Amino acid sequence: MLADDTYIARRLLLLGEWDAALAALGPDGEPELRAEISVDRWFFRIDGHEEAEKAVAALDPASPTAHLLTARLAYSRLLFRRAPRADDRAVAESGYRAAARTGDEKLRGWAEYHWAVLLDNIDEDPAGAVPRYETALEIATRTGDGYFESYIIRHLAPHKEPAERIAMLRRSLHLRSALGARPQTVAAQALLADNLPEDDPERAELMRTFRPGAEELRIGWLLSGS
Repeated sequence: MLADDTYIARRLLLLGEWDAALAALGPDGEPELRAEISVDRWFFRIDGHEEAEKAVAALDPASPTAHLLTARLAYSRLLFRRAPRADDRAVAESGYRAAARTGDEKLRGWAEYHWAVLLDNIDEDPAGAVPRYETALEIATRTGDGYFESYIIRHLAPHKEPAERIAMLRRSLHLRSALGARPQTVAAQALLADNLPEDDPERAELMRTFRPGAEELRIGWLLSGS
C-alpha cells in the first residue's frame, strides 16, 4: 500500500496540481516521484526547468528512471526551443535506449513511446517512429494501462487515415477524462478540435472547453497557440 503522502502526490499530479503534489510529497518523499512530478511540470508549463534538472540529478544516474527523465528533458528543450544544448538529440536517444533495456515492462514501454516521439517530432522520421509506437501500444494494451494507451494513440493517430485518426483521438480523450487526468484531457480536447473541420459544432465546443482549463493550469504550449 502506498504511503499517504505518495498517494496524495500522485493524485495531485494527475490533476495537474504540480506544486501541491511536490508539497504533499515533502522533502523526504520518494525521489523518483519528485523527479517525475518536476519534469511533468516543466513539460506542461514550460517553467521550472532548473528544479526539474536538480530533481533528476538527485537520482541514481544508472537507474532506468534517471535515463528516461534525463532524455525527456533533453527532448523537451529541443521541442520547445528552450536553450537547447548541442548534445540534446544524442542525450535523448541514448537515454531512451538505456531505459528500453530495463526489465520493467511498463518502463520499457514508456521508453519506446518517448523514443518514437523523438523520431517523429524532432527527426520527422515516421518510418522509424511508428514501429516503436506500436511496440509501446502492444505493452499498454496487454497490461490494461489506459493512461499509457492514451498517450500512444494520441501520437499514432496522425499517421492514420482521417476516420481512424479521429476515432483514436476521441478514444485518447475519453481514456484521459475517465481517469481524471486533467492536463492530458485538456491537451486531448485541443488536439481533437484541431483535427475537426472548422464548421463542426464539436470543434467549437472543444475550443470553448479546453482554453479555460489550459489557462488555469498554465499549459504553456497550448496557450502559445491559442
